[in-house]
Amino acid sequence: MYLTKIGAAIAFSLLLATSAIADANTACSPLPAMYHKLEALKAGKWQLADEALRQTLAVELLDCLSAPDPVLRDDLAFTAISTWMRAKQLSTLTLQRINTVLQPRLNTVELDAAGLGKPFAALTLAEVARADRVQKFLSDDELDQLITTGTKYLSSVRDYRGFSAPEGWRHGVAHAADLMMQLALNPRLSKAQADRLLAAIASQVAPAGEHFYQYHEGERLMAPVFYLARKTLHDNADWETWVASLMAAQKADEPTTQTSLARRHNLAGFLLPLYFSLQESTDAAQRARLLPAVTKALKAL
Repeated sequence: MYLTKIGAAIAFSLLLATSAIADANTACSPLPAMYHKLEALKAGKWQLADEALRQTLAVELLDCLSAPDPVLRDDLAFTAISTWMRAKQLSTLTLQRINTVLQPRLNTVELDAAGLGKPFAALTLAEVARADRVQKFLSDDELDQLITTGTKYLSSVRDYRGFSAPEGWRHGVAHAADLMMQLALNPRLSKAQADRLLAAIASQVAPAGEHFYQYHEGERLMAPVFYLARKTLHDNADWETWVASLMAAQKADEPTTQTSLARRHNLAGFLLPLYFSLQESTDAAQRARLLPAVTKALKAL
């Protein structure tokens, strides 16, 4: 039996309230008993009948999104919040609270020394954007602010670490790209807002320097572009200009360096999955808008 009875819910709430012991990196330092309760909730598919406790716990777990323990951060805290959002089990008030708590975290110069908090704030904000897409709860101004926060963060990412065995995922670029995808799918998106998404994505398709993407960042970055091309916001000329901007630094006769190899690798990692996705698309208008520019760019590689 999982936490469905009032007595168990009260015990969990008290445990939660007494276990958030702040340290230098995170305000989420759960006692072992609370950790086990979260694992029990996961085993029970996150079923929590106490409505008030579910709302409270969703907000309290936001501090665990920067926890150094990858199980607590990813498998428990993020998964719980995401599951409840997707099941429409969080109230509008709770969704608004999650949004207002997490956006400032992306705007801080440093969230945590390990660099874990911002990527998971971005990933959770992607779930916020999805919830608003499915059932609007953000005002137009609030949606625009989320676009501003998300694009600023994606453009600012310089920590390109992906996965490590002891620490789990960081994946700042990919998590921010997931936020871009959910925003790209929003039917309220304007052309000006879409252009801001595209500018942020372009900044990370082939970032300056010698970093080679190796954790499918290109596939995650291409997804919002693919969905934007389904909209009628941009015509062929717009897409030709945007894709050409990605290729501006690519020179046919440039010497082979780590920088040039990284750029070519990262461009291919973005363009190839976009090309295949467009080829498989049943939307002829989408293919006509974007596929010629992508094909031309691939030939130039």
